[in-house]
Amino acid sequence: MSRSTMPRPIMAPWPLVMLAAPLLPFAAQDGAALYLPQLPVALALFALTVATILARRLPGSALGEALLLLAGVAAAYAAPLLLLNQGNALAQAGGLWIYVAGATLLLWRVLALLAGIAGPVRLAGPALFGLALVMLWEILTRGFQVPTILLPPPSLVATAFAANAADLWDDFRQTVLISVLRGYLIGCGAGFLVAILADRVPFLARGLLPLGNLASAVPVVGIAPIMVMWFGFDWQSKAAVIVVMTVFPMLINTLAGLQSADRIQLDLMRSYGAGYWRTLAMLRLPCALPFLFNGLKINSTLALIGAIVAEFFGTPVVGMGFRISTQVARMNLDVVWATIAVAALTGSLLYGALALAERHVTAWHPSFRKR
Repeated sequence: MSRSTMPRPIMAPWPLVMLAAPLLPFAAQDGAALYLPQLPVALALFALTVATILARRLPGSALGEALLLLAGVAAAYAAPLLLLNQGNALAQAGGLWIYVAGATLLLWRVLALLAGIAGPVRLAGPALFGLALVMLWEILTRGFQVPTILLPPPSLVATAFAANAADLWDDFRQTVLISVLRGYLIGCGAGFLVAILADRVPFLARGLLPLGNLASAVPVVGIAPIMVMWFGFDWQSKAAVIVVMTVFPMLINTLAGLQSADRIQLDLMRSYGAGYWRTLAMLRLPCALPFLFNGLKINSTLALIGAIVAEFFGTPVVGMGFRISTQVARMNLDVVWATIAVAALTGSLLYGALALAERHVTAWHPSFRKR
């Protein structure tokens, strides 16, 4: 039986906990508790969610069931936002929170159905999970009136992002396009070349590996001020921090990859009369590609972290680290979270691009075929 025709699993009963929600208040206004029958919009949304659960078996496919249940989850997540816009208080609305909790458990069913579908539809699962986290963040912070100084809701962060888009672009250009990319290329390139040299001269490898472990244990907040004093406040000091953080992970991964070729393969190359450099180019480097990409992916996040932390200790009046440190001092936490969102999105895109390149470049490798 193919994966696409496998029977759908039975849904767990946990989402049905929402059926207890009408017994408790759904909102409060002027100190008076409001129950579900008193809130027509919430009642309609609750009925829609329950209807999707009851009708989940009507679609003839797992995708149809997932889409139907997703409509019920969306209705549940929309209910608290609509109630808040109507001026209701939700901190003591036990019934509403049970409803949202049941919808979140229902979302788990949707994600399980999508994970069992072959093809590009499976990619919708991670996207829906991330979107659900953002929605819950918005609902909980606004519903429980969390002070924005502690945790602003995503809507406020989005407003700050739009209002400060020009500054955030300048910060991105200074931190990522100038500091991170240069330091990343220098650090990874230096680590790769030193690994080739250490592989050619074995005693260097025995001496460099302990140094790599020592460098990995040094906190970035310790070396960043030193690099700023040595190289100044511009991008050179940030690139120097990135090089220190990225050269040894690349070195260690490259050395491990060069040693991954099988002995029988090396003996075959010797039988063909291949020397060190030809064996390196035709056998050992291709075998090391998964390790090289592993080092590149690790360094893609380390480089961004190193640049942002280094900007805390001195930078031109632009950069992600500069923006975070100055806006925290001004208590503009929405701008801080907008900067964090840009950094997180940038790191995820860099990592994802490298992972996609790895899939294309190493598709032939046995380690990839086993995934």
